[in-house]
Amino acid sequence: MIEPSLYTKDPIIEKRRERVFLVLSGLFLGSLAMLNILGISRFLIIASWDSTSGLTWGEWGEISFAVAVGVLPYPITFLCTDLISELFGQSRASFVVWVGVILNLWVVFILWIGGILPGTDSPEFFHIRSLTFGSVLASMVAYLAAQFSDVHIFHFLKSLTKGKHLWLRNNGSTLLSQLVDSTAVILITHFYANALPINSDQSVNQQLILFILTGYIFKVAVALLDTGPFYIGVHYLRKYLKIDF
Repeated sequence: MIEPSLYTKDPIIEKRRERVFLVLSGLFLGSLAMLNILGISRFLIIASWDSTSGLTWGEWGEISFAVAVGVLPYPITFLCTDLISELFGQSRASFVVWVGVILNLWVVFILWIGGILPGTDSPEFFHIRSLTFGSVLASMVAYLAAQFSDVHIFHFLKSLTKGKHLWLRNNGSTLLSQLVDSTAVILITHFYANALPINSDQSVNQQLILFILTGYIFKVAVALLDTGPFYIGVHYLRKYLKIDF
């Protein structure tokens, strides 16, 4: 496994590295928190198709392509873990992933304690609480599977290519881990939380496949778009942080 050389006696460089690590970790954890708060509270209809009106935008149809609003900040988490993996190594990337697990548990705890303590009746809170419990469980399982897949695949490809082909490990690890994430979060949200907007007049399996494919296609598109920022970030941060391989 190829790991970056982070040894330095220069306190200025050490401070730079810790600040960059803190910023990337903060972006990662902030995006993760947003994902859990927004979750499946709303679905964005990208497009739909039906036999009468054909292809339409922003409306439900016989076949609809929709993504949960919580998906919007999620691709940033993979960009951050890939940058941390590339610049600081697998152990630090895995550490940040575990901190994300603790953050998920903290969200669940606050929602649980807020529901059992005496207080005013608030149907809105309990509705959000029930939705968030389901989405947090789904996102936690999917998050663990996807993020650890991303980190391990990234370093497997890095070792396989002997540190070359940066685009391959960035896109390869993200594309595979996003498939794991999309499948897990949709299936758990439906079968455990029963919180997907399923049309009873249509095939459930067909709708689940569409939800998975739509979420995956969205994430893949964003992942491919982040190749440029990833290359630029690695290029300049390696020089700024004086990281050797």
